[in-house]
Amino acid sequence: MDEIRIRTCENEHILLSENASFSDNSKGRRFPEAECPIRTVYQRDRDRIIHSSSFRRLKHKTQVFLSPEGDYYRTRLTHTLEVAQIARTIARSLRLNEDLTEAVALGHDLGHTPFGHAGERALNSVCSGGFYHYAQSLRVVDFLEKDGKGLNLTYEVRNGIERHTNGEEAETLEGRIVRLADRIAYINHDIDDACRAGIITEEDIPEDITDVLGDTKSKRINTLVTSAVENSVDTIKLADCIGTAFDKLNMFMFSNVYTNPKCKGEEGKAVDLVIWLFEFFLKNPDKLPEFYKKIADDSGVERAACDYIAGMTDRYAVKTFRDHFIPKSWIN
Repeated sequence: MDEIRIRTCENEHILLSENASFSDNSKGRRFPEAECPIRTVYQRDRDRIIHSSSFRRLKHKTQVFLSPEGDYYRTRLTHTLEVAQIARTIARSLRLNEDLTEAVALGHDLGHTPFGHAGERALNSVCSGGFYHYAQSLRVVDFLEKDGKGLNLTYEVRNGIERHTNGEEAETLEGRIVRLADRIAYINHDIDDACRAGIITEEDIPEDITDVLGDTKSKRINTLVTSAVENSVDTIKLADCIGTAFDKLNMFMFSNVYTNPKCKGEEGKAVDLVIWLFEFFLKNPDKLPEFYKKIADDSGVERAACDYIAGMTDRYAVKTFRDHFIPKSWIN
């Protein structure tokens, strides 16, 4: 059976670019383990992420809109799937390793808080060491999953997850693709959601942006993906004029959507809720689940409270708040 995996690895060396990350050249896992006879190491990482509880919980975590009416709006899970689709398209076109790219994309937001970036800001304001969702995503796959065993992913996937946003770029081109794909996905699907919510219209986007990128979501994504494919060799980048227009689009979204009271009016309540939960568990560590009590014993109550809250879905955070702060009715 090992011949199946070996043949797949051999095909990678035939079909992929010399700049690709080859599965049989991985720097390996934190803890050595026997190879899968069928799947390469990156295929195996992808599958472990998909089957993780953290991945399933993304379906009930906010992307931008808190508790929107209707099922149309993106969640953290649908965002992740869109990132994976865009990233795989770029990777395939550049003859890079799609399996590694997909694994990084699917795992990049596993550590995201409930209530989107509002929850992240809340935890960052109260945790003494700060809180950053990309670092938490790495902690999820390294430790929190499987009751403290972690997923034992390869170095390349872990590196891509940790570096998918600001700061130093990933070591692999596949990881760098995910950073770009993340921006392409969230800016464009957030425009789509904002138009659905009546916050903006496509016509509100300045012409100096739409003339370059396109006047629909599909056209913009196609322009950005095509530019990445045409301009990336030893790094992942856009043409200068495309990158400038994309930056302008990002600034437009911050001015008109990400800071819009109609879109973000409830975020203050979400921030307060997360902070109240954090302070509650600091004072009442006995109320933590058993797994997190063990973390409290080993790493401190603050670390345990942060891990517990960060892993909550929006609705579970609300339920937990209700259970601990709202008096229960005496009426049956």
